[in-house]
Amino acid sequence: MKSVNVTAAKAHLSALLKELEEKDEEIIIERAGKPIARILKYKAIKHFNRLGMFKNKITFSEDFDQWPEDIAIKLGIKD
Repeated sequence: MKSVNVTAAKAHLSALLKELEEKDEEIIIERAGKPIARILKYKAIKHFNRLGMFKNKITFSEDFDQWPEDIAIKLGIKD
């Protein structure tokens, strides 16, 4: 992990990015000695199908959408 102040980060951004490409470490940007940002090397996420991610993993009972009679009456669903 490397720490640099904001002024140095602005002045040497290209060099810092090149350093990230070569090494897999993070760079902390500081202002007045306090960390304010972190730069990490980009790592692509594997593509996955969000819509089908729970296919065959979630099941609903047959009476899932059936309300108990007392609650249905209070909600006005049933007389």
